[in-house]
Amino acid sequence: MDETRFWLMIEDAWAGVEGSAAGRKKLADGKLDAQAAEALVHQSWAEMVPALQASLEQLPKDELLQFDRILERKLYDIDRADVQEQTDGSDDGFLYCRAFIVAAGQAYYDAVNQNPSRALMDLECEDLCYLPVRVYSEKFGEMPDSGISRETGWNKAGWSDGEE
Repeated sequence: MDETRFWLMIEDAWAGVEGSAAGRKKLADGKLDAQAAEALVHQSWAEMVPALQASLEQLPKDELLQFDRILERKLYDIDRADVQEQTDGSDDGFLYCRAFIVAAGQAYYDAVNQNPSRALMDLECEDLCYLPVRVYSEKFGEMPDSGISRETGWNKAGWSDGEE
């Protein structure tokens, strides 16, 4: 499992979701209106996450662990004040917004990571946050700790005010 395969699995999970490719492209380009964005969120909960779960359930232990580590790192990397300013929300709400940013795919993730103003308020995908952990636990028992966290505020550099 590497980042290329990680993003491919996300794309594959969206493959059966009608109209999602065009909607996610508009989202990444900053051209998706709020109503269409909400529809995309609903599709992520109802269709994409279950499809991703089915794929994750087929992975061997080491690949499932690596998928989670990549997810965790992606969530960590956008755990930043400049992204939170765009999405608002509580600590949990910001985590769920970051999960949607990842769930929407690499193009949107990269767009937000480079230009946080591309992030939209209140678009959440809570189910993705711990999906691989849940699948791993059901199949293999407790997942080993990675030493980082996907929780809000863990990426201290993303929240610094320039003073160390």
